[in-house]
Amino acid sequence: MVSFFSEDIDFKVVNPLKTRKWLKNASISEGYELSQLNYVFCSDEYLLEINKQYLDHDYFTDIITFDNSEEDNQLEGDIYISVDRVRENAATFHTDFDTEMRRVLIHGLLHLAGHDDTSEALKTAMRAKEDEYLRLF
Repeated sequence: MVSFFSEDIDFKVVNPLKTRKWLKNASISEGYELSQLNYVFCSDEYLLEINKQYLDHDYFTDIITFDNSEEDNQLEGDIYISVDRVRENAATFHTDFDTEMRRVLIHGLLHLAGHDDTSEALKTAMRAKEDEYLRLF
């Protein structure tokens, strides 16, 4: 199950049913059963506080993913997304907001599925995976 929440802002996902199905299909393609994904949309300030409190990082980010999975073949987690940061990144990367939001949505799922972006090579591989899934939306 995929759920969408807004924490300190008013935000609604465009095409929520299609988005849920897309995320579920991506999970299956990655070899996982989608148990429960909670996407929480918030402001830069809200996500900065989470970043400081849980990761000891004092900087803005577009996404923080918490893995709550208890079984190896299931995806379960809480994914916090800064709508402010996604909007700014869309402008920076010359893409529309909805496409950038979908990229961030799938980015969180890919982290839960074991993909990492801690090096340039891994970032490139993850970006290619994101592009692959974006084409399937």
